[in-house]
Amino acid sequence: MSKIGRKPIDIRDVQVSVQGQTVTYKGKKDSGSYTLPPELEASIEGTELLVKPSNKGAHLREINRIWGLHRSLLANMIQGARSDFERQLEIVGLGFKAVVSGKKIVFSLGYSHTIDFELPNKVVVEADKTGQLLTVKSPSKDLVGQVCSNIKSLRPPEPYKGTGIKYKSEVILRKAGKTKAA
Repeated sequence: MSKIGRKPIDIRDVQVSVQGQTVTYKGKKDSGSYTLPPELEASIEGTELLVKPSNKGAHLREINRIWGLHRSLLANMIQGARSDFERQLEIVGLGFKAVVSGKKIVFSLGYSHTIDFELPNKVVVEADKTGQLLTVKSPSKDLVGQVCSNIKSLRPPEPYKGTGIKYKSEVILRKAGKTKAA
């Protein structure tokens, strides 16, 4: 039995309906639908949504794998319908900063030019007044991760000075520079 798959999904503050293999959800932040594979079925019990294998026979290893995966994907979508996911990025370096203007971010990262970064739909980025702390918010967890990864790839943190773009909670392992020969 899948450890993750058997956990119930809390559906308070979100309207959820199940028609066959399709689970439709609507919350204050997002709405949509998710189609489960034919090996799984969903049912609502009180304020919880349960995802179970549809056949009552032996639990095969493949069913356990997809059971936990689809339960997690569905739980993330329902959580995103309730409230936004957010991730913080920190820009480290002298003169490195970001300015948010509408659906675009303009980065100054020590290159000879500025970098314009277009934001996808449903993603909101907030910058503090120094321009060195970015907060990425969206109802889609995978979209937050992808946007953060794309922003981070503009100037990855380097191990000698520690400059670049990193996650707020990330720890950069520093390397010692050259030492003078005696």
